[in-house]
Order: sequence, then C-alpha cells, then structure tokens
Amino acid sequence: MKSQKKLLILPGDGVGPEVCNEARKVIDSLSDLSFELDIDIDLIGGASIDKFKTPLSSKVLDKARNVDSILLGAVGGKKWDSLSPSERPEKGLLELRSKLNFFANLRPAITFKEVIHSSSLKESKINELDILIVRELTSGIYFGEPRKKGNDYAFNTMSYKAEEIERIVDVAFKSALERDKRLCSVDKANVLEVSQLWREIVDKKSSDYPDVKVEHMLVDNAAMQLVREPKQFDVIVSSNLFGDILSDISAMLTGSIGMLPSASLNESLKGLYEPVHGSAPDIAGKGVVNPIATILSVAMLMKYSFNEPTIFNKINDAVRKVLSEGYATEDIAQKDSKVISTSEMGDRIASYV
Repeated sequence: MKSQKKLLILPGDGVGPEVCNEARKVIDSLSDLSFELDIDIDLIGGASIDKFKTPLSSKVLDKARNVDSILLGAVGGKKWDSLSPSERPEKGLLELRSKLNFFANLRPAITFKEVIHSSSLKESKINELDILIVRELTSGIYFGEPRKKGNDYAFNTMSYKAEEIERIVDVAFKSALERDKRLCSVDKANVLEVSQLWREIVDKKSSDYPDVKVEHMLVDNAAMQLVREPKQFDVIVSSNLFGDILSDISAMLTGSIGMLPSASLNESLKGLYEPVHGSAPDIAGKGVVNPIATILSVAMLMKYSFNEPTIFNKINDAVRKVLSEGYATEDIAQKDSKVISTSEMGDRIASYV
C-alpha cells in the first residue's frame, strides 16, 4: 500500500491562480509516484485579506503546519498598496516563511538554450549557465529588531546569530558537494560586523567540507561579476538582503524571470515552493503569463521534499521538449516562435510528463 503525502496549494494573487492551475495539470499527469498525493487549496495574501481580513489566517497556517509541502503562486498587487507593511499581502508570505522556519532559499539560475536569445548578455557569457544561489531567508535585516520609522528618521537592524549562519552555510556546502564543489560566500565584511561574523563561520565550516573550494567576495563585486562573467560561479551563499538582490540579478541573466523556480526549505526538508516572479497584476487574467517557473518549482518539490529525483528530471525534460519544438509564451517568444497561451503551455508540458 502506498504512503500518503499532503500538499497545500496557495495560489495567492494576480497571476498566481493561473500558474498554479498549470502546475496542477502537471501534478495530475504524474502516474508513477511512489505515494498517494492529497492536495488542498486555500488563500494567502490579498485574496486572504479580502475574505479573512488578514494576509495569513490561523486556519491556513495550521494547514501549512500539517502538510508535507506547500506550492505558492504569488502575493500582492496595487489593490492593497495603501495598507501598512504589517497588513499587506507580502506579510502573509513572510509570516509563513518565519513560522515554519523556511530558512534556506534555493534559487537556481539555469539557461535553456531554446530561450537564450531573451537574455541581454551575449550568448557566450550564459550558454550552459547553471548557478545555484542559497539565500538565508528568515533572519537578517528583514526580520531585525528594533526597527522604527518617524517623520524624518527611520532605521532597521541587521543581525545574525551564529547558529543561523551555520545552518544556511551547511546547506550551501552540501549543495556544492552535489555540483561542481565550488562555493562563493558573499558578504560586506569590510564594513559590517555581521558580515565579519558570517565570514568567520564560513571559514570554520569549510574544514567540515574539505572537497569544496571556498572563496569570499564582497557583495558589490559579486553583483558586478554576475553580469561580467557569471559562469565563474557554481554555488553562492549569502544573507537575506544580499541574497535577495543577487538572486534577482541572476534571474535576469537567463532571459526571463518567468522561467525560474525556487525552493525554501526547513531543517526537515519540508518546503515552500514558488516561482521567482511576482503577481504581475497588469497581465493577470489575460492568459499570457509564463507558467514554466511554477512547473519547475513542482519539479524541485519532487526532488527535495518528496525524494523523487526521477520525477524532477521528467518534468525538466518535458519543459525542454516543449521549448525545443518552438512553443513559447509571449515573454520568451522570438520571430519564429509558436506563441501559445498559459493554458496551452501547461497542457503541452503535462502531456509530455
């Protein structure tokens, strides 16, 4: 008898429901899972505010605690921009990450040769690009206390405990061991005490991973190097703020943010999986959003949380096959592309899976 796993889908706002619909098609097409999958769907972000007056209800948080993993679409939109930071849709996502301790954010930046033309960089710079950014997600300046805003003065606090740095660095080293065994730790140790502690812990941890080559790089130089010679990197590990910025830079190297998935894991490998792109309310409901990032997030879910590497490869291969046949959504189309809708892209990928 097959075991059972539980998945919670939180479509969210804007294009979130559209891309999650296509991801669901791919999930439903998986006939060779080693387990039974129980799927539930609920609200987060603006959709939750409209119904429950809160971006993350206690009911949904309880559901999230009791499932094996979570697939999220996107949160936010102009409709809720007038709310205070503590009331906005994004607060629901931050709370979900914090309450379930999703501290390790994995964001791959991989070029698909079929859409390499979409990048602003020369093809030689990004051909066969494969970078993994490991970003600390539940501490640092976004969660730092104290914090204050006055009429003409504001401040935020960047702080890290040693154990918070140690656990994210462990994830990065283990990721590097599975790849090209190169790790670049990014900080601002020339001016920030918190980065000096970060660097000390990376050096200390490196003795546990003698097969991994480690280098340190200041964040401003790292940003420049990502654009100048991105293939010099294999795995990058950084704090919440720096990782946020660097992962967005790396996302655009590949040509379209609509192609990039992400995983946020806790210590038991339970995960929150979501596309890198936002809610894009300007194109919501038009059937033009690219669902591939969300579909590839499902692939990551299968690999990291459900221990199904074969399914991970199968989904990635299906995406590549559809792209190789010339099909594309508007964001990655070129002159000779067969432009298809969000739904048609999901249908084609699901059929190959």
